[in-house]
Amino acid sequence: MCVTRDTHYPNYLNTQEGQKLPVEHCIVDTNGYKINENVLNALCSHCSFTVLNKLTFGSTALPEVIRGMNYDYIEVIGLCTDICVISNVILLKSNYPEVEIVVDASCCAGVTPEKHKATLEVMKSCQITVINEGE
Repeated sequence: MCVTRDTHYPNYLNTQEGQKLPVEHCIVDTNGYKINENVLNALCSHCSFTVLNKLTFGSTALPEVIRGMNYDYIEVIGLCTDICVISNVILLKSNYPEVEIVVDASCCAGVTPEKHKATLEVMKSCQITVINEGE
């Protein structure tokens, strides 16, 4: 299993992303950068995993890390549906067009409920399977 994590630095607000999304978040060595303790405990108790720090919306390393594992199904959950989740699923679908990429909508959230819902529709258009949408 792979876990992706936004990774930003103290100069975040001076980056292109910081100029367009001026909300400091996931700054290295801050509490906001740490994986939530409950999430971390759940992961540790159920599986082994790799944390992929990502400097952009999608993890460009993610498709490479799972290359050769011959998955026929990949499920993605996370925050934010309309930024990071869609970026990761499009990267996965682009690299593995015959693998079923699934997003569990009940385990995702967008910047707003409207953006979350709209992004799920875009994902469906890109042949991503969306489950648990009404929950």
